[in-house]
Amino acid sequence: MAENHKIISKSTLLPFILITALFFLWALPNNLNDILIPQFMKSFELNRLQAGLVQSAFYMGYFLLAMPAALIMDKYNYKTGFIIGLLLFATGCFLFWPAASTGQYGFFLFALFVIASGLAFLETGSNSFIAVLGDPATSEHRLNFSQSFNPLGSMTGVLIGTVFIFSGTELSNIQIDAMKSAGTYSAYLHEEIIRVGPPYLVIGSIILLWAFLIWRTKFPVEKRIKSADGNDKGKLSALMHYPHFLRGIAAQFFYVGAQVGTWSFMIQYLKDYMQKSEKEAGALLFISILAFGIGRFVATALMKRFEPKKLMGAYSIFNVALCAIAIFMPGIIGGWALVATSFFMSLMFPTIFALGIKGLGPNTKLGGSMIIMAIIGGAVWTPLMGFISDKTHSMALAITVPMISYLFIIYYSYVGSKPSGPLYKAEGTNI
Repeated sequence: MAENHKIISKSTLLPFILITALFFLWALPNNLNDILIPQFMKSFELNRLQAGLVQSAFYMGYFLLAMPAALIMDKYNYKTGFIIGLLLFATGCFLFWPAASTGQYGFFLFALFVIASGLAFLETGSNSFIAVLGDPATSEHRLNFSQSFNPLGSMTGVLIGTVFIFSGTELSNIQIDAMKSAGTYSAYLHEEIIRVGPPYLVIGSIILLWAFLIWRTKFPVEKRIKSADGNDKGKLSALMHYPHFLRGIAAQFFYVGAQVGTWSFMIQYLKDYMQKSEKEAGALLFISILAFGIGRFVATALMKRFEPKKLMGAYSIFNVALCAIAIFMPGIIGGWALVATSFFMSLMFPTIFALGIKGLGPNTKLGGSMIIMAIIGGAVWTPLMGFISDKTHSMALAITVPMISYLFIIYYSYVGSKPSGPLYKAEGTNI
């Protein structure tokens, strides 16, 4: 265990703080998506499969830009990648205003893609930067601490969406027909769409400020680890020889798909089976993400006594059981079981990431980018869950998708994450 190792040193404290704050900031748009899905279903009259395309457009940005982000940071440095990512992030936020003004669903999807393109730089760089910013023995602890601020951003995003995007007006079919007859329904839909714009303008302004702060801050000089052939640059071909890394990509694909799919359709599940209004369901989603945040801090503390991968395996077992309850006991019990899954999700992303890149040496940035690319799981599992729900008329049956995902994470926790590969070193750091 890492009881006698420092998590962070004083010399790298300021960059650590600035980059840890990014974990909060990129969570805002990630979880505003969970509000956008029901809002767009109402504003654009979409089915659940169509609404799931919000996550497809968003996570496609991650998938397509994660590798270019890694290559840029490998050629230059982490700081360059962070600034590029923040500028793209802000641009996407500002695009929400013309998208809202024109009322075009496709424009919104494009804006989300641009936001996620920026986040690909931030997540690819931040996770790797934090993981290697110090003692390798405390990489999981350090990354879990920084990731602990991610759920705070998630809760803030849900709160912003629930308060400022949801109007609280939910019309019955009779009321809709009456408004159509009176010629006022189109104006109502436009008002619902316009509500989406202002929160993103504020977020975009904050992101520009943070880009300026990072630009003006001195970052530590990156130390390059050389491979056996003397090369200090990453090689994709070399990564194929690390089984624990390849399985980590798969584990992250399953995990992100489970998390994104669950949060994207939690409001619909709660409305279907607990007869909650959109604002009440939004409040329960907030509670679920609060549990996620508490779980992250609890996990960070527990890692001082328990091996991170074994703790993740135990958390995954709990989530399989909770998903089964949500599937077979839809209603109050199933709803609260689904809410509770967030607590046990909490440590999975950073732990999978840290385990996956451990021992990659000069291949760390490229390896980290490929694990970030696995976020595409959110783009695949979310519309799949929507498709299952549309075809079976059961949101509960769609929860089988995250349940299967947790089964794979159990395997990765206990078997697949054992470090291996020709360049694996128990000691060493990239910075």
